[in-house]
Amino acid sequence: MRDPGSAEVEVRTHGPGIIARYPRPKSALIALLHLAQQQHGYLTDTVMREIADLVGITPAEVKGTASFYEMFRFAPVGRYLINICTSISCHLMGSDDLLLHAQQTLGVRAGETTQDAMFTLAEVECVAACTEAPCLQINYRYCHKVTESAFDRLVSDIRSGQVDEIPEHGTLGRVRQVIPASAGSMIVAPEEAREAPVWLARNPDENAP
Repeated sequence: MRDPGSAEVEVRTHGPGIIARYPRPKSALIALLHLAQQQHGYLTDTVMREIADLVGITPAEVKGTASFYEMFRFAPVGRYLINICTSISCHLMGSDDLLLHAQQTLGVRAGETTQDAMFTLAEVECVAACTEAPCLQINYRYCHKVTESAFDRLVSDIRSGQVDEIPEHGTLGRVRQVIPASAGSMIVAPEEAREAPVWLARNPDENAP
C-alpha cells in the first residue's frame, strides 16, 4: 500500500484526463473515486475534497455519493476484503453459518481486520449471484457455492501466496485509460445537443405525431 497522500497526487495528475471523457465534470465522480481508492484501499477526507474541487461540487456531495456504494471504504482495510453475502438466497443456503465460520477462522468479527492486516471481513447485502449461493467476494472477485472447507482452503492459499489472480484491495485494473476521440461515444451535454441521439434515429417512434 502506498502512502495515502499519493491519492491526491494521482487525482491531480490523471483527474483532468478522466474528466475530459464526460460531458460534465461531475459525471466523472465515480471514476475519480475509484482512481483515488486504487492508491491505498480507502478514501480519505483530503482526497474527497480534492475530487470535489476538480468536478465543482461540495465535499459533502462527494462523500454522499461514495457512501451510497458498498465498494468504497473510508478507513484502512486489509489487503484482502472478504464480503460474505447474507441476503435471502445465501441465507437459505447457509451463509450465516459460513459467516460464523469465517469469523472463527480469521479470529475477527464482521467489520474487523486481522492483526496482520491481511484480511478484513464484512457482511454484505446481495451481490447479485443468487443462483450460486452461498456466495462471497474477495476484493470483488466472486467465489460461488462456498463451503466452510473451501473458505479455509482459500484463506490458506492466500496466506501462502498461492493465489495470484486476486489483486490487493484498492487495486483497480486500468483498461483503456486513454480513449482516442475516434473511439469515444460522442456524448455531449443535453444543452449542447443539436440532433437526436443515434439510437433514437435508428428506432423512430411509429406512434409519434
